Amino acid sequence: MVVVTAMMLLSCENSLSVVKEMTQQDTLAAVTAYDINYVRSDSGKIQMELLAPVMNRFSGPNPSIEFPDGFEAFFYDSVMQKTSRIKADYGISNENRKLLIAKRDVEVENYNTKEVLNTESLFWDQRKKIIYTGAFVKITSPDKVIFGDSLTATEGFTQRTIHNIRATLEIEDEPDSLAKQSPN
Repeated sequence: MVVVTAMMLLSCENSLSVVKEMTQQDTLAAVTAYDINYVRSDSGKIQMELLAPVMNRFSGPNPSIEFPDGFEAFFYDSVMQKTSRIKADYGISNENRKLLIAKRDVEVENYNTKEVLNTESLFWDQRKKIIYTGAFVKITSPDKVIFGDSLTATEGFTQRTIHNIRATLEIEDEPDSLAKQSPN
C-alpha cells in the first residue's frame, strides 16, 4: 500500500485528491443488520428498547451506528411501564460520544403527560440522559400547543425548557351540547 501510494504521488497524471480518495478509510458498513430489537436493562429490568428496520455499523477510530430507514426508542420506568418514546426517519449514533442524532420527522412522546414534541432534528446525549435541538419545535399537549425555536429536555421528556416560545395556543373542549348535535 505504501509503495502504491508513493508511486501515485510521484506520478504526474494523478492529482492529490485522487491519492486522498484512494487512501481514505473505507466508508462501507462493517455490519448491516435488519429488523433490530435492542433492549438495555439493569438488574433484569428493561430501561430502554430500540427498534429499527435497518442498522449499519461503521468501525474505525470514530465508530458509529446508522439507522438509514429510521428508528423508534421506548423508555421504561422502574416497574417496566413505557413512559416515553423517540422516533425519527433517520438516525446516526456516535459510539464514542454516546450521542444520537435524529433527523426528519422527529417525534418525542411522554405517555404520562400525553405530550408530543415534533421537530426536524434532535440530539440525544445518552451519557447525560438529555435531548436537545436548535431547530423549531412544536409541543402538543391535551390542552395546548406550544411553538418554540429550540428545546432542552430530560431523556424521558419529563422536564423541559423551550427557548424563544413563539406561540401558545389553548385547545378548548367542545361543549357537550355542540358535540352531541348531528349535522343536518
